[in-house]
Amino acid sequence: MPANTTTDPEAHGAADARTGPSASTASAHPAAPAVPTAVPAAGPAASAAVPAAPAEAVTPLMRGVAVLRQLTLAGGALSPSALERATGLARSTVDRITATLSRMGYVRLDGRDVVLTPRLMELGNAYLAALRLPALLGARADALADELDESVSLAVGDRDGIRFIHQATRRRAMSLSFRIGDLLPAERTAPGALFATEWTDEDWRRWHERRSADPEDRNFPAVPPRSPGPDDFEERSAQAGREDWSLDDQLIEPGLVAVSAPVRNPADGRIACVASVVSHTSRHSAHDLRTTLLPRLRETVAAMERDLREAPPPAPAPPPSGLATWTAASKQELGRDFIESLARGLTVLTAFDEGRTALTLTEVAKATGLARATARRALITYGHLGLVSQSRDTRTFTLTPRVLSLGFPPLSRASLSGIAQPHLEGLAAHVHETTSLAVLTPSGEEIQYTARATTSRIMSVDITVGARLPARATSLGQALLAGHGYALVDEELEQGVRSIAVPVRDRAGRAVAATNIALHAARHTREECVEDLLPALLRTAHHLEEDLHMASRFTRVALT
Repeated sequence: MPANTTTDPEAHGAADARTGPSASTASAHPAAPAVPTAVPAAGPAASAAVPAAPAEAVTPLMRGVAVLRQLTLAGGALSPSALERATGLARSTVDRITATLSRMGYVRLDGRDVVLTPRLMELGNAYLAALRLPALLGARADALADELDESVSLAVGDRDGIRFIHQATRRRAMSLSFRIGDLLPAERTAPGALFATEWTDEDWRRWHERRSADPEDRNFPAVPPRSPGPDDFEERSAQAGREDWSLDDQLIEPGLVAVSAPVRNPADGRIACVASVVSHTSRHSAHDLRTTLLPRLRETVAAMERDLREAPPPAPAPPPSGLATWTAASKQELGRDFIESLARGLTVLTAFDEGRTALTLTEVAKATGLARATARRALITYGHLGLVSQSRDTRTFTLTPRVLSLGFPPLSRASLSGIAQPHLEGLAAHVHETTSLAVLTPSGEEIQYTARATTSRIMSVDITVGARLPARATSLGQALLAGHGYALVDEELEQGVRSIAVPVRDRAGRAVAATNIALHAARHTREECVEDLLPALLRTAHHLEEDLHMASRFTRVALT
């Protein structure tokens, strides 16, 4: 295990919280003889209490997780040298890990940096899909946010912290900046006081240890450091238990206020998640939240709990296929640069999904195509890292909220233009022509360029990002308006400019953008554009759509 991984507050420990409609079979502190689960102190300053990894844990998998977490903490990008310093790993090990992650599509090498990609979100998506809460309750949260014109969030407990699983935010100059997957200390949030009402004596002991070791919350990068002062968290939690709601009166930072109410699991009455309305003191005082917004929040919570009671069992999604074969082929092709045990270990997380919430060891092995012994060692490793928990009663495994720590927070704020940019650059480098992405304006009469990539030619098409052009005079506009096939425009917008475009579709199949290749008419005939350029353009659009669909499964991707 790398020497410096304890700088990450999530690098060790098993998450105890399992929430959602399927969590009733799990005990409060899951552990089973088959897969030992570590329960160390929560914070890095208490690293002396962290037990050694189990003998059967997969070291390359632990190192790969450490690299992903450091990239997450850094906002999604770090140089290999910075990763070497942050993880304590040898540079050669960092290079092999990043080469493996790149092969899996989880990172890309951008100049000197290693950058997280939307494909990595499939790990967090697996947790959110298995949890079911965002799919079942997200629409209620969105509707409440629209009605109140305030931000609304859903959060689950993660040991002595909370983690967001859904955000419905308002676009304001002063807006909520938390992301799906962000971890916050329980005592500085309204949801935390509610989750703490279900803590055991051991949970409170760990919380006191973490507070003593990290009094300023330096190990929670999603929040500003804590100011010195008394801590009345235990009193606030007791009050939340009596009143069944909680208030955040500028606990995180001045001006930020929130009111929260628990959404309870109909199977056992425990808290499945907490819904919150978040505002600013310029719009609502803490007293206003209680008297004005809390009644409406409670109505929504009652509807959410009704949705949980009435939700039909999910149909199991098809399991991933061919993963074991793919990893073996990648190893054969790349040799030493591909760490097969890391790739196989990460595929274990993708075995979980909607309808595959709790899986036995045999079911995990079958879903991934891995040998039972390989799957077992990966699960042992994830138990040690707090990414997977095991039920004592059913001997099934479930993902914990900590899976969201693997890249989800920075990637959850992706825009379509940001997702498209590396694809456009790759296409431009391949065809040696200018490539662009555009969306329709609200009127539908114009297109607006949102991303582009150029090539080094003396003469090239030069249109800046943000520019607007008549939709019907451009290939991008025609592709968007027609919504099928491709559009080829030959010197209609400007003499000498020829372009070919295809639509980019969202998860529902709607054409939400278009991408094109633009060139001087002297370089390619119309026929050559179709025969030589269109196949590469279609491949780029397909890969862009794959990333867009992955990123937008549980988050909103801004189109502009």
